[in-house]
Amino acid sequence: MHPLLVLLHLAGAVLLLLWAVRMVRTGVERAFGARLKEALRKVRGKNFRAAVVGTVLAVMLQSSTAVGILAAGFAASGVLGTSAGIAALLGADFGSALVVQILSFDLSLLIPVLIIIGASLFLRFEARPVRQVGRIMVGIALILLSLQMIGQATEPLRDSAALPQIASYLARDPLSSFAIAAIVAWFVHSSVAAVLLIATFAGRGVLPLDAALPMVLGANLGGGLIAVWLTRGLDVAARRIPLANLIFRGVAAVAVLAALPVVELPLERLGGGEVRQLITFHVVFNGLLVLLCVPLAGLMERLVSVLLPEPRMGISARLEPASALDRSSLGTPRMALASATRELLRIGGTVEQMFRPVVDLFYKASKEDLDHIRGMDKLVNKGHREVKLYIAEVNRGELSSAEAQRAMRLVDFAVNLEHIGDIIAKTLVPLAEVKVSRYKRFSDEGWGEIVALHARVLSNMELAFNVLLSEDLESCRLLVREKEAIRRLERESHNRHLQRLGSGKAESIETSEIHLEVVRAFKEINSLLATAAYPVLQESGDLLESRLAPQ
Repeated sequence: MHPLLVLLHLAGAVLLLLWAVRMVRTGVERAFGARLKEALRKVRGKNFRAAVVGTVLAVMLQSSTAVGILAAGFAASGVLGTSAGIAALLGADFGSALVVQILSFDLSLLIPVLIIIGASLFLRFEARPVRQVGRIMVGIALILLSLQMIGQATEPLRDSAALPQIASYLARDPLSSFAIAAIVAWFVHSSVAAVLLIATFAGRGVLPLDAALPMVLGANLGGGLIAVWLTRGLDVAARRIPLANLIFRGVAAVAVLAALPVVELPLERLGGGEVRQLITFHVVFNGLLVLLCVPLAGLMERLVSVLLPEPRMGISARLEPASALDRSSLGTPRMALASATRELLRIGGTVEQMFRPVVDLFYKASKEDLDHIRGMDKLVNKGHREVKLYIAEVNRGELSSAEAQRAMRLVDFAVNLEHIGDIIAKTLVPLAEVKVSRYKRFSDEGWGEIVALHARVLSNMELAFNVLLSEDLESCRLLVREKEAIRRLERESHNRHLQRLGSGKAESIETSEIHLEVVRAFKEINSLLATAAYPVLQESGDLLESRLAPQ
C-alpha cells in the first residue's frame, strides 16, 4: 500500500478514536452530569473517598481531564478543598487507566450490538437521558471500531524499510520516546487515546517494548499537562489542583523512566503479549500513584499554594468589562447589530458566570462570593442599559424590515438577561445566604431535584445563546421543548416536596420555603431564556398564537 494511503487510513482511525472518546464523555455528562458533580461535591475533607469518587467518575466519563476540570471548578468556588481535589484527580488518573484496560480486550462482537441498541435508543426516543445512553453506547462501539481500524492501518508499516531504524532509535533513546508520547497525549487532549495508540502499535509490532514503556510514561505526563493547560485562565484555587497532579505524575514518571535501564521489570507477570503488559503497567503505575500520593495531598497543597499564591486584587479588578459596542458602526445597521449581538453574548457570559456557581453557594456562601455575584449583576445592568441606548441610536438610521426586527429581538434579549441577573442576585443569592447562615439542610431528594434542575437550565442557557447568534430553527424548537420540560420538572418537584412535608420529613419542613423559591426561580430563568426562540418560530409558523384549546 502506498505510504500516503497508510497515513490516510491511520489518521482517519485516530480521529475516529478521539471523536468517539469525546462522544462518550459528552453523553455521560448530559445524561448524568448533575449526579456526577454532586458525587464530587460531597467528598470535602475525605481524601481517600475523593480518590474513589474520582476513579468512578473517570471510568464513566472516560477522561481524567474532565474530572480535573470539575474538581478545579469546585475548588474555585470553595466547595472542594485543594487536597481533596488533588486526591480526586489522582483517582481519576487510575480510573482512566482502568478504561484503557477494559477497551484493550477483544470486544469486537459487541460493536454491532452496541450500534444497534444505541442508535435505536437515540433515534426512537425523545427523552434526553435515554437518547444520551444511546449516544454513549454508539460512542463505545466507535472506540472499539477505531481500534480495529488502527490495527489494520498499521499492518503495512511492519514491512516498511524505515520502520526498523525508527523503532531502533526510539528503543535506544527512551528520553525521546518519553517526550514524543507526552507531546502526543497533550496534543490529542486524551491520555486514554494516547495509551491505546501506543499499545496498539506495540501489539502490531510497529513499536518495540523498549520504546513503548517510556512512551506510556510520557503519555502519563502529557495527560497531566492537559488539565493544566485547560485551566490556565481560571482562578488560582482552580489551577492548583491540576498543577499538583502534574507534579505528582511528572516526578513519578521521570523517576520510573530513570529506573528502566537499571531495574528489570517483571513484565511477564503483567500478562501475556505486549499490549497486555503495557496496559497493565499503565494501570499499576497509576494505582501506585494513588496509594503513595493521596496521603501526601496535604503537603502538596501547601507546596502549590506557595507556587501559586493568591493574587492581591479586589473584586472590582476582576469585574472590568470590555464592551463590544462599536460606535463607528452606527451608520451601518448590519454591522452595528452584529456589534450589539457580540455585546449581548458577552453580557450573557457574565450572567452564565453568575448562574453556574449558584448550587455551590447553597453549600458554602462566603461574603466575597456573594459580593462578587452582586457586583456582576451591576455589570449586567450597566450592559443592558448601554445595549438599549446603542440600539436606539441604530434605530434612528434607515433600517430594513429584517434589521428592525433583529434590533427589537436584541433589545428583548437584553431585557431578559437583566431580569435573569436580578433573579440570581436578588432571589437566589439571598436564599443561599439564609440557608447557609442558619445551617439549614435540604433533604437528599430535594437537593437532587435542585441540582438536576440547575444543570438542565444551565445547558438551556448555552442553547439560548446559540439561538441568539444563529437563529437555527431546530435549536429554537429544542429550546421551546425544554421550556415545557422544565415546567414539568418544576411542577413534579413542587408536588414531591409537598409529599415530603406531609410525611413530616424534618429537612423538608425547615427548608420548605427555600426549596420552592429556588425551583420557581429556575423555572422563571428558563422561561426568559426560551423567549429567544419565539420570534424565529413565529416567522416559520411553528409557534401557536395561544395555548388555549379552540372553542
